[in-house]
Amino acid sequence: MFHFEEGEVFLIDKPLDWTSFDAVNLIRAVIKRYHGIKKIKVGHAGTLDPLATGLLIVCTGRMTKQIDHFQAQEKVYTGTFLLGQTTPSYDMECEPDAFFPTDGITVEMMEEARKQFIGEILQRPPKFSAIKINGKRAFDYARSDKEIEMKERLVTIEDFKLDYSEFPKINFEVKCSKGTYIRSLAHDFGKALGNGACLISLRRTKIGDFDVANARDLFELKREIQVTGTEYREEVEDLRI
Repeated sequence: MFHFEEGEVFLIDKPLDWTSFDAVNLIRAVIKRYHGIKKIKVGHAGTLDPLATGLLIVCTGRMTKQIDHFQAQEKVYTGTFLLGQTTPSYDMECEPDAFFPTDGITVEMMEEARKQFIGEILQRPPKFSAIKINGKRAFDYARSDKEIEMKERLVTIEDFKLDYSEFPKINFEVKCSKGTYIRSLAHDFGKALGNGACLISLRRTKIGDFDVANARDLFELKREIQVTGTEYREEVEDLRI
């Protein structure tokens, strides 16, 4: 039995190509449609890019007051960088804009570069991001080819593990603070090598003590919300008559 207005906290495994707001809007719409709640607060605790999958915390009702608390917690990501090319978005949303040879890069060089990103670092977010500048999202400026200045911000990388066994693809696990852009980490890692890199896959596995292993499939959750609703039961009864 759900208590949407008193507040629910859902751990969702966000699917690929969905925005975080797509997931929130789906849950809100299903609650309103099948539970007869005309107005309900639903929000998420930390955006995941459409090309990322993994843990998304979605809160309803009074539990939306806890969103800031959840957002402030450390996060863990896994995924893959690709050395030897860059893109304007720092991931695969855009086509490559530059290519670099990688045959001179050694494991020792990559290890030295990796160490530069552990601890407190200054990071510049991608232009293709949801950060607001003068009331407008940065990606709106970027897609209109308008020049904008993305200000550096202080973030903390608690742990940064790399696996070079599929070079020039580099698999990683990162534990980091709120506000860290893994796309920027990929881009900056390439620059530190005098090369280029972009993010080709990303999955969020943890937010604080919450683990994606305990997350729900979005469409299974949608179905459960539907079948527990009064409006759904009434529809079924109408079909039987």
